[in-house]
Amino acid sequence: MVRVPDAKVALSTASVYPESTATAFEIAARLGYDGVEVMVWTDPVSQDVEALRRLSDYHRIPVLAVHAPCLLITQRVWSTDPWTKLQRARAAAEKLGAGTVVVHPPFRWQRQYARDFVEGVWRMADETDVRFAVENMYPWRYRDREMLAYAPDWDVTKDDYRHFTIDLSHAATARSDALAMLDRMGDRLGHVHLADGRGSAKDEHLVPGRGTQPCAQVLERLALTGFDGHVVIEVNTRRAMSSAEREADLAEALAFTRLHLASPVKVPRP
Repeated sequence: MVRVPDAKVALSTASVYPESTATAFEIAARLGYDGVEVMVWTDPVSQDVEALRRLSDYHRIPVLAVHAPCLLITQRVWSTDPWTKLQRARAAAEKLGAGTVVVHPPFRWQRQYARDFVEGVWRMADETDVRFAVENMYPWRYRDREMLAYAPDWDVTKDDYRHFTIDLSHAATARSDALAMLDRMGDRLGHVHLADGRGSAKDEHLVPGRGTQPCAQVLERLALTGFDGHVVIEVNTRRAMSSAEREADLAEALAFTRLHLASPVKVPRP
């Protein structure tokens, strides 16, 4: 027998960059993904809830998660105030029927935001059915130097959050044990960003199976525990030489994920 969990497999719109958010919906529908995670960033469509709703309806592909604009390049997207960004991400998720908002821990220079972050995320989570799933990050490295860029910590399991996102590429960059992190998250794991990495100082986001991370083992463990959150393919396809090559990478990532989410179950002999 084979046990397949209720987890849906989604495509992050970031996975098609430098192509557009609209292209991500088209590819997700064509390849058979269960939905998309919208990375809110500089693409105007990613910031426009009505445009996203039209894309979702047209392609018949649901928005399962919204990634708040937490990146360095999105510091001015949806306001310069980080709490306003989270409020707008929550509102977008509610309007689109998405179950999760993904958020990064603050940068260390966002001192007031960082000071209030843990309590503030709990407060916002109490006001909605949408999950706020805080994502593990990594130290920034340059040659032999390491800078702690996130606060309270890049390892979000050191703080008390209701829900976590585990990102395996970030775990590779942090050179941390992804399976141990999964154990620490326990039943508070609400969301998965599936990508591979080799431990480079750069956040690689490789297609699963092309790096050193335990992508298959993580998926098999999710199957065994009956994980019912979302598994999101968030890979870097910028070096693809064509749209066809990009789509082939995203098809491979989907096939890998579905294969390893199907966990064999031992049945006792009569």
